[in-house]
Parts: sequence; C-alpha cells; structure tokens
Amino acid sequence: MPTPSPLSGQLVTIFGGSGYIGNYVAQSLLSRGARVRLASRNPQKGFALKPLANLGQLQLMPCDITRESHVAAALEGASHVVNLVGAFDGNLDALMGEAPGTIGQIATANGARALVHVSAIGADAASPTAYARTKALGEERVLAAFPKATVLRPSIVFGKDDNFLNLFGGMIELLPVLPVFGPETKLQLVYADDVAEAVAVALEHPEAHGGRTYELGGPEQLTMMEIHQRIAEAQGRKRTFLAVPDGLSATFAALPGTPMSRDQWTLLKAGNTVAEGALGLADLGIEAKPLGLFLDKWMLRFRKHGRFGAANERAKAR
Repeated sequence: MPTPSPLSGQLVTIFGGSGYIGNYVAQSLLSRGARVRLASRNPQKGFALKPLANLGQLQLMPCDITRESHVAAALEGASHVVNLVGAFDGNLDALMGEAPGTIGQIATANGARALVHVSAIGADAASPTAYARTKALGEERVLAAFPKATVLRPSIVFGKDDNFLNLFGGMIELLPVLPVFGPETKLQLVYADDVAEAVAVALEHPEAHGGRTYELGGPEQLTMMEIHQRIAEAQGRKRTFLAVPDGLSATFAALPGTPMSRDQWTLLKAGNTVAEGALGLADLGIEAKPLGLFLDKWMLRFRKHGRFGAANERAKAR
C-alpha cells in the first residue's frame, strides 16, 4: 500500500480556493486525504468539487480576507494554510499586500504547521504596476508574520479551462487576421496541475521548503507570436498574425473599456519567465509538463467540424 500523505486527515484552509487555480489545488489536496476548507467571497463556485470529496472532507466558507474576523474564522482549527488570492483591480494593497500578513499572523498564533503563499513571477516592490508592487508587499508581509511560509511564484498558468489559451483560441477560430501584442515577449507557461502539485508538496514538507521562494515555469519559453501560431496549428487553421508595434499597443491599453489595462500591458512587455538561478519545480521534485502535451486535445472543440474534420484540417494548415 502507498504511504499515506502527511496531509491525510489534516485541515487545510485555502483562501481564494473557489477560483481557477484553487480548483486544481483543492483536487490535489483532496486526493491526498486532506480535509479542505475553501474560504472565498464566492464559495458557491466550489460546488463542482463536492463529488470529488468524501463525506465531511470539504467545507465551503464565505470569506473576505480584508476583514480580520473572517480570516480568523477561516483559520480556526486549520493545521495548514494556502493563500491563492489575486486580482488585477480593486483595492490591491488590501487584498494582495496587507491581507497575507493578517493570514500569517493568525496562522502563527494558531500554531499552523505550514503556510503556502502563491504570489507571481515579476513581484517587485519597485515595479511601476500596482499588481507587481502589491504582490511583493504580500510576500514581505506574510514572511514577516510566518517566516517559514513557502512562497510560490508561478508564471501564467495554463489549463483546459483557463482564460488564456481559450481566449486566444476563440479569437483564432473566428478571425482570419489577428493582431499580436508584445509579439517577441517570452512567456514560460506553467501547467495548472504542476502548480497544484507544488502547493501540496510544500505543505507536506515544510521542513524542506518552508522559508523558501520558488519560481514555477514550464519547460520551454515561448514568444506571444509562437503561442498564437501553435494554437492556430492545433486548430488546423491558417491565420495571419500581425505584430503590433509597442507604441500602438500601449495606446490601445490606455484607452477606457479595452480588454487589456495599462498595467497588464506593462507586465506583458516585461515577460514572464523563471529568473536564472531561482528555485523551481524540479527542486520540489516535479517534472514540468509542456504545453504541447495538451494543446491538440484542448483545441479540438475550436476546429472546423471538430473531431470529424481534425485530421484533414490540420494537414491543410501545415
């Protein structure tokens, strides 16, 4: 019989657990036998996880992490803690800057064994963007309150149900000519299951990973142009991609009501790759999975005639 996980039977609170990444993290913890408490402003989004949990293994709790009383209630009895909360708008100083410190303080007072704080590659106190600045502040606050916390900095996280590949997939399906912002920008996309595994491993072994920061990226660096081209090929579609000059794309991002904010454009231009010498997935014992392992399968629904036309359409696209 396999050795039980150190998390088996333990109560793990996941802040932001009903979101995209939280779904993967919760599944990883449930499979290890942990009792999981999802603390979120919208806990109903976690209902889909119920069939995956045994009786009494999953609890959904409404929580606003900017309110100390909510954080304290969510951490009551928890031996392990995960913070996944992130946003591009709203009060970022409160959500991503100060709240991690509150989580760390209460977790310390409660005697929690491990805390994993999920930040982002590019977190930088000197960044011109509020997102990167507050991510850096959150790291500082949580480590000051819980020095043995593990900080994970993922790159853009891809998965079957993400808002990245599916956004471009839908656009490529519909439009014969598409603009590409930051065409030479390099991204090191990381698979959602690998991020979830990293969270679980860090929780299981705080004696090895506590107090450390890991940057999580996939096995390859791709430019934005290459990502567009790969998606089109996986769909079996011939498309024309136009590299948009930085000045024009920056002007577009500055306009009100556009799908990309100026901060997001600035972050895109900076790239999103693992820093040289940084600890990564391999240091957690995880082999990073490449985008190509999944893309053909996931783009099937975007192909002309779907599964029935897949082979012919892909051959024509080459």
